[in-house]
Amino acid sequence: MRTYLVVIDDSPEASLALRFAARRAARTGGGVMVLAIIPPQDFVAFGGVQATIEAEAREHAETLVSAAADTVQQEANVTPQIMVRQGKPAEVVCQVIAENDEVAALVLATAASGAPGPLVAHFTGQDAGTLPCPVMLVPGGIDIARLDALS
Repeated sequence: MRTYLVVIDDSPEASLALRFAARRAARTGGGVMVLAIIPPQDFVAFGGVQATIEAEAREHAETLVSAAADTVQQEANVTPQIMVRQGKPAEVVCQVIAENDEVAALVLATAASGAPGPLVAHFTGQDAGTLPCPVMLVPGGIDIARLDALS
């Protein structure tokens, strides 16, 4: 099955990528895989504090993928696969794609203005040719009606 991989976070552009992927999946008979990434901590706190920080990060990521799954179900009547992984975002995305042959495209969205996010910069920059699937970029400033027409 053709599956669209979307990395979800709190950014407005993530919701655009999710909407595009959900609608494409519905129209093509495909699926959606929603991935939340818990980045590694820049510092190590004392045991109990560190555990609390990590638990809160995991809980937030699980909330994000759960809400995204609900959105995909409502928007496109597609039940997505959801996953939460910890690590460096670009490395995690590469691992997920390598582990899942059904991923047909990585769907990301750009910021409405300014510099692209780190995943967009990474996968359209030096490592653009290394993925075994296309990268689809949704413009962050696109009108929703236009996005829906294109998807």
